[in-house]
Amino acid sequence: MAHFALICPPFASHIHSLGVLGEELVRRGHRATLVLNAGAEGMVRSAALGVATVAARSGDPSVGRVLANATRPAGLFGTLRTIAESAAMTDQLCAGGPELLRRIGCDAVVADQLEPAGGLLALGLGLPFVSLATALPINSAPGVPLPFLDWPYDPSPRGVRRARVAARIGHLLSRRQGRVIEACSRRLGIDPPCRTMEDCLSPTAQIAQVVRGYDFPRPEPVPFEGVGPLRRLEEERGDDPLPFAFAPERPLVFATFGTLQGGRLKLFRAIAAACREADADLLVAHGGQLNDADARSIGATFVTDFVPYRAVLKRAALCVTHGGSNTVLDALACGVPLLVRPVAFDQKGNAARIVHHRLGERMDLRQLPEQIGRLTADGGYRRRAGALAQEIAAAGGRTRAADLVEAALSR
Repeated sequence: MAHFALICPPFASHIHSLGVLGEELVRRGHRATLVLNAGAEGMVRSAALGVATVAARSGDPSVGRVLANATRPAGLFGTLRTIAESAAMTDQLCAGGPELLRRIGCDAVVADQLEPAGGLLALGLGLPFVSLATALPINSAPGVPLPFLDWPYDPSPRGVRRARVAARIGHLLSRRQGRVIEACSRRLGIDPPCRTMEDCLSPTAQIAQVVRGYDFPRPEPVPFEGVGPLRRLEEERGDDPLPFAFAPERPLVFATFGTLQGGRLKLFRAIAAACREADADLLVAHGGQLNDADARSIGATFVTDFVPYRAVLKRAALCVTHGGSNTVLDALACGVPLLVRPVAFDQKGNAARIVHHRLGERMDLRQLPEQIGRLTADGGYRRRAGALAQEIAAAGGRTRAADLVEAALSR
């Protein structure tokens, strides 16, 4: 049996998805330890996994600061700040990671695509590793825009050229991250050195939470296998009891903007007003970002901080969201159409895919009541989302992901 190091950025959604895979590996007799930046250990919610953190260094941003800044990431300044802080987190892991991985005695690494330190440490220490895309895959492909762009898929020569130009601009904006990746490569003795995040991906095994029917088309061979969202069995079942009495004769709209963007009070109020006009009930989950007075002021039918997503989505007619990958995939796994208002990160890329596959719409505040009415009444959206739910169910989720990890270890 092997000991896997699970390495990811210090964000709850990434830790949860990677942790579910780790729990499945533990169930099969392996050991799994989440290796995180200093200060991220409080986000781990699994007793089955080990947790180890590298030491914080003078000058490194704290995880708390990184999370606080992630709530307001928009604009050029916000983008550059996010890149700088991500680079610092990578450098911290690469500085303390070699000694830590030797100390815990790991045999292999499962590395989140968005934390290049995972691949760098595995390459530097000569460990087998698997790359996991918990968000949209960063793998480049002709006509596929960068994950943080809301551009449509365009395989024409013009679209391919446009995507290449965007990739070059993205590379320029990410120079700080690139310099850190190259410096860490040289310190770890990787030759030739890695220079981009894509260079840090596993050459032998890559897994993604997205399935083929949701992603933009990619030429064969696709470098990753889409297994669907990584969820525990009880999460997939979605049979948790809920403290709400839903009216079966009225469509239920579920609105959530995740744990980072859940404080958008004005937006929640606009959604509540639109739901009243559309004669729909609204459940808001604000992720603990609002106080009780602000939560009551929304005017929604139901308001809470946290709620089991699948349990709600199995009863919902529509999911209104920022477009975070985990929320989007949970909604689609339940066959629920989406109304998306992206803020940052890969949320814009998710919005583009939702529109491309006609699984929902991008929010227009000027037409919000009409959009809610249309998306809850038009059966076409529900049928397309339902077809994708079948694909997700067949993709294998955590069990297929664990199969792929074990197969990579045996090569």
